Amino acid sequence: MSRKQKLSGALKAYLFWPVILTLILLCMNLGIYMMDNNAGFVMSFFVIFYFVAATIIYYLHRNKIAAEMVRYAMDYGQVQKRLMKELALPYAILDVDGRMQWGNDEFMDIIQEKKAAKHSISNIFPDITVDTLPQKEKDEILHVSLNGRNYRVFLRKVIAPEFDDEVNFSYYESENAWDGRNALIAMYLFDETEIITLMRENKEQKLITGLLYIDNYEEALESIDEVRRSLLTALVDRKINKYMQGIDAIIKKLEKDKYIIIFQQKYLPFLQSSKFSILEEVRSVNIGNEMSVTISIGLGVNADTYSSGYEYARAAIDLALGRGGDQVVIKDREKISYYGGKSITVEKSTRVKARVKAHAFREFVEAKDKVVIMGHKIGDADSFGAAIGIYRIAKTFNKKAHIVINEVTTSLRPMMSRFVGNPDYEEDLFLRNEQVKEIVDQNTLLVVVDVNRPVYTECEELLDYAKTIVIFDHHRQTNEAIENAVLSYIEPYASSTSEMVAEILQYIGGSLKLKPSEADALYGGIMIDTNNFLTKAGVRTFEAAAFLRRSGADVTRIRKLFRGDMTDYKIKAGAISSTEIYKKHFAIAVCENSDVGSPMVLGAQVANELLDIKEMKASFVLTAFNGKIYVSARSIDEVNVQVIMEKLGGGGHLSVAGCQLENSTIPEAIERIKSTLTTMLDEGEL
Repeated sequence: MSRKQKLSGALKAYLFWPVILTLILLCMNLGIYMMDNNAGFVMSFFVIFYFVAATIIYYLHRNKIAAEMVRYAMDYGQVQKRLMKELALPYAILDVDGRMQWGNDEFMDIIQEKKAAKHSISNIFPDITVDTLPQKEKDEILHVSLNGRNYRVFLRKVIAPEFDDEVNFSYYESENAWDGRNALIAMYLFDETEIITLMRENKEQKLITGLLYIDNYEEALESIDEVRRSLLTALVDRKINKYMQGIDAIIKKLEKDKYIIIFQQKYLPFLQSSKFSILEEVRSVNIGNEMSVTISIGLGVNADTYSSGYEYARAAIDLALGRGGDQVVIKDREKISYYGGKSITVEKSTRVKARVKAHAFREFVEAKDKVVIMGHKIGDADSFGAAIGIYRIAKTFNKKAHIVINEVTTSLRPMMSRFVGNPDYEEDLFLRNEQVKEIVDQNTLLVVVDVNRPVYTECEELLDYAKTIVIFDHHRQTNEAIENAVLSYIEPYASSTSEMVAEILQYIGGSLKLKPSEADALYGGIMIDTNNFLTKAGVRTFEAAAFLRRSGADVTRIRKLFRGDMTDYKIKAGAISSTEIYKKHFAIAVCENSDVGSPMVLGAQVANELLDIKEMKASFVLTAFNGKIYVSARSIDEVNVQVIMEKLGGGGHLSVAGCQLENSTIPEAIERIKSTLTTMLDEGEL
């Protein structure tokens, strides 16, 4: 080190004090001269003596002061280096390529392999790669694990104009090795093992509130001898209680077919991995009952309070029942998960619910001035028939009514032509989106039929315009629900919305009488959705059909309305002939639609016909239309196509479902269907 040291800062100012004091004494001496010359001379002597003595002392001890300063700095540096080396916080220095240059004792005790770290820190922490190192003067935080411990890694890039000459990194052979990157990376390790353990334990010990309902309690008891009914109830109750004891749950029966359950969240992954085997266990209870007992469970997870957890469970069980039961729905804040739902929904024999809904609907109709009916996009026979039925209810109570239809398909045009231009109906019966937006106000009742998802409605904006919304639908609910509906009548067991509306018509009162064309529309909706009464046709389906027949529906006339032309038959034949059989039991076909106005209808017809092939469990027909890929999925009773379509963003019923794929080609859509089927088969979901 050079002996010529330049002083600066506070130390230079401190050593300069004798000069400052000399100047102060000279000023004082000058003042004394003004008062007394003799005293001034005496004072001058002492000032000169002080200045000379201070100067001599400064020059004589200057080197000693500098040496003491250097010695103090060296001692301070050694203390600082020792403190860094023995610092309780693991600390290391890396180069810009992730090679460790230095690490303190705590850091070396953790990694244990110094040589591997000097080659690359990734050898110790695989998650820390060159890409994860800070590229700019911005801190990076990573979470890694080593030897069973969890660490939070704090990385900071330090850039200096030039490093001290005494700094020597053995890795670099010359200054050119730096390649202009005069930077180092400081690395800190914070042990967060205990924090993560406590967080995990806290999460696992959270209580989950659940509701368990027996879906078909009354129907199952009626299907067995009276002597065995108590035994069936006891067996089901024992299955439920034994299963809940296995997860250390508290279970309390609220009613004969309703339970509340509470258990710790740590058991939830086990239940999910087993696909909630309680569903199958209860379904397997059979002591001669013709109808299997099914249950539905709704769970509320990660709620902030117990009351909100219970509300989550309530919403989940309502969704499970709205989807047909025999399934578990988990509501984790905004996230919804579904398990089960493989059984065919059971048709309720009682019409009490239909009668109650009819009376409630009548009150809403009477309270409003106008009624606007809206189905789903690219309406079909079912949505049209249901809309016509609601129109007749509105006219019975002398209310102005309109039906929203934007695009009329060729399959629907023959039925619709019986109303357009008919003097019995208003010219503005059918309106487009732009027209109907102008008439909806506070006194308008909006009735949504054959759809319960906002994005699939004919005009989604109307849901915001209208204040009073009523829903009639037979599709299973999803987490995308229409909000603020004052009346929601969603029954997945119903064959069609036209069937539900036909039942409402019988209880609405007001001397309602259907015209033959209206009865034909409703009957046609049921006929199309049930594939000529072959799919999902129950007792109430035929009762609704009988009511419509009495009201003037003509089967022959309806059959003529739905006849296709030769082009349609050729397209269907081509789709069937090019069908691919996947995994021996799944038929996948493509329906070309270049000359067809209703390609989705043809796709559904092809899907239905493919089920007539032996060993076919499900069929999937893809149709490209208006920039989207429409998938029609059908099954008889062996596969739940609704669950498959939900994984692709769609929905429907156990045997009738579909979805719409955007930004996709036909080959890509087929590959997505195949991969979904493969995954579900491997996981045992099919």
